[in-house]
This record gives sequence, structure tokens and C-alpha cells, in this order.
Amino acid sequence: MATTDGDPWATVLDVLPDGATHHDADRALRATGWTDCGTGDWAWALRALDGRSAARISPFDPAAPYSAALYRVASDTGQVPVLFGHRVLDGGGDLTLMEALEPVAEPEAAAFHRSLAAGDPEVATLVRHIRTVHAQGADEQPWWGPLDDNPANVMRGADGRLVVTDLYYADGPNLYRSRCPAPRRRRAVMTRGDAPRVTRRRTGGSWRDRHEPPVRQVVPTTARTSRSG
Repeated sequence: MATTDGDPWATVLDVLPDGATHHDADRALRATGWTDCGTGDWAWALRALDGRSAARISPFDPAAPYSAALYRVASDTGQVPVLFGHRVLDGGGDLTLMEALEPVAEPEAAAFHRSLAAGDPEVATLVRHIRTVHAQGADEQPWWGPLDDNPANVMRGADGRLVVTDLYYADGPNLYRSRCPAPRRRRAVMTRGDAPRVTRRRTGGSWRDRHEPPVRQVVPTTARTSRSG
């Protein structure tokens, strides 16, 4: 979609400097009237004043660029969000600008996921794109999770169509265990740059298994020791 002066997200992409972080993106959006509209495990969302545009901001999400890639390659299906812009932020953060979406009732969302899993004809093209991008992520990312079949990932566009979002995620528990295998080794394996980013986000994993507490609760000492070293 072409950028125009009337697009509320266009200014943000233009003003964010090189080296911008998730803090910079959040401030830039709020300064132009964007407001909170949701919070997830890896990110939070803001909505533009016109109600048609949304921003997903994450301080650390290695899977987000793959979601953006899916939205690009599968745009012709009409079964992914319209992507307005995407920017990988400094320090592992991510900014995704896309159409605003509304939640879908769980039974309808679950049925859409079943259709994807079965490769039904009406979603066959989308499924091919999903699998291609997922395989790319598995090749490139050391902590790559399976496809996320959380019903909350199916949403509805303003035109009434169903779209799928955030199918990809990093395997947070294994990522955390790899970076912090034991309390006494935390300082050795987690760099100063890692601690602020990782400790702000909840460990990713299947939506069916949310019993692990947020990383920021499990590793408060990691952030302190990393800063003091």
C-alpha cells in the first residue's frame, strides 16, 4: 500500500532514526495520538486515532520479522493482515504497522485453525506460504517454535474477513534455559544487552501451556548482576 500524507503510520516510519528502539517507536506513536489497544506475551499494541491502523511493538521478538514476511507474501490471499510497514528495531525489538483487527469468537477461530491444519482448499495457498516462511525461520533461528494454534491469533478485518496473525514464535523456555542454564552461570551467559530485553518479555510457548511465570519474575537477579558487572 502506498504511503500518503493521510496515513497515520507514515509519519512514524519517516521520523524514526537509525538505531531507534522500542521506546522510540512507542513514544513516536503516542506523540501523534496512538493509544493502547492490547498486550500479548511478546508485545503490546497501539491503535491510531482513525481506528483503521494498529502498531505491534516488541522489545524483543525474533519471530516478528517472519510474521511480517508472511503478511507480504500471502497478501493476495486476503487471509493475513494488510501490512503497512515493518521495522526491526535496535536491540532485537520490532515494530509492525498493519490494519486494525477485531477479536473473533473462539469456536470460529478454532475452526479456522482446523482448516489450516487440514490444508482445506479455501486456505491451501495461505498454508503453503505459512509452511515456507516457517521452514525459513526454523533454518535461521536456534530457538524456533512450532506453529501457534492459539484461537486469539485469528482475527477479523474491518471488511469482515478472517485473518491469521502471529503464527510464529520463539521457543521462550528453551531460549531462557539456553541463556541462563543455572543461577550461578547467569552472569557468564547473559550479556548486558540481553538482560534488559529478555527480562521484559514473558517466555513464549504454546498458548495451551501458560503455567510458567513471566521471565521478569523468574530472573530479577539476572538483570541486576548483568548491570553491575
